[in-house]
Amino acid sequence: MQFLQQTINGITIGSFYALVALGYTMVYGVLKMINFAHGGMFMWGAYIGLTVTTGLVALVGYASPWALVPTLIAVMVAVAGIGVLVERVAYRPLRTAGRLAPLISALGMAFILESLARNVYGASWKTYLPGLVPGGRVALLGNVRISVMQVLVLLVSFLLMALLYLFVYRTRVGTAMRAVAQDHEVSRLMGIDVDRIIATVFLIGPGLGGMAGLIVGTYYGSFDFTLGWSFGLRAFIAAILGGIGNIPGAMLGGMLLGIVETFAAGYISPQWKDVIAYVILIFILIFRPTGLLGERVAEKL
Repeated sequence: MQFLQQTINGITIGSFYALVALGYTMVYGVLKMINFAHGGMFMWGAYIGLTVTTGLVALVGYASPWALVPTLIAVMVAVAGIGVLVERVAYRPLRTAGRLAPLISALGMAFILESLARNVYGASWKTYLPGLVPGGRVALLGNVRISVMQVLVLLVSFLLMALLYLFVYRTRVGTAMRAVAQDHEVSRLMGIDVDRIIATVFLIGPGLGGMAGLIVGTYYGSFDFTLGWSFGLRAFIAAILGGIGNIPGAMLGGMLLGIVETFAAGYISPQWKDVIAYVILIFILIFRPTGLLGERVAEKL
C-alpha cells in the first residue's frame, strides 16, 4: 500500500517537473541553448498567482477554489509575456554570437528575475490564502488516499502536456517549430518566419512554467524567491534524463525523477533525495548523454 501511495505522490511531483522541463526542452530544441532564466519565470508564476488571488479575494470577500480559474489564465498570459520580453531583449541580439554569450545572458536574466522578486515581494516566505485549495481525499485502495488537489493537478498537467504534444506534432505552427529546430537557414528559405516561431516557443514554454509555478505555490501553500532555482534545477535534470530537446522525453524524465525522489524520501531519508537526483544526472551524462529518448527523436523539438 505504501508503494502505491508513494507512486501517486511521485507522479504528482513529477508532473510539476515535467511542465517546467518542457520549457527547457522547447528552447533547447529550437535554439540549442539552455534557458536558465526559465526557473525564474516559473517562480514569477507563483508570485503573480499570489497577487491575483489576493486581489480577487479582496474584491469578492471570500476565498474560493474557483478563483484559481481566472488566476490560471492571468498567470499564463503574464509569464508568457515575460518570456517573450526576455527573448527579445536578452537572447535575440546574441543569437549569432555563439553559444557562450547567450548562456551567460540567460544566467544574468535568472539572477535579475530572482532579485526583482526578492525586492518587490521581500525575502520572507509567502503563503496563499486558505480556502483556495479544494479539500478532501479520495480512497483508492485500502489506506491509499489521493487528495482532490492532487487529482486536479494531475488532470490539468496531463491535459496541458497532451495539448502541447498535439500542437507541436499535429499543427502547421508545430511543424514549423520542428523545421526551425532542424535548421534555421533552410527554414527561412522555405518561407518560415524564424523570429516569429522562436517568439512562439518563448510564449508557450514560459506560459506552461508560470502555470506550474501557480500550481506548486497552491499545492505546497508557501514559497519564497528561491523557488525557481530549486524546481528549475530539478526540471533541468528531468529534461536531460528524458532527452533534452525531446518533448515526450521531458514528460517521461519529469515523471521518473518525481517518482525516484519520492521513493528516496519515503524509503531512505528526505535528506538524500537531492543527492540521488544529482547522482542520476551524473550517470545519465556518463552512460547515456542523449537521455532516455534522445536517440529516438534526435535533433527534434
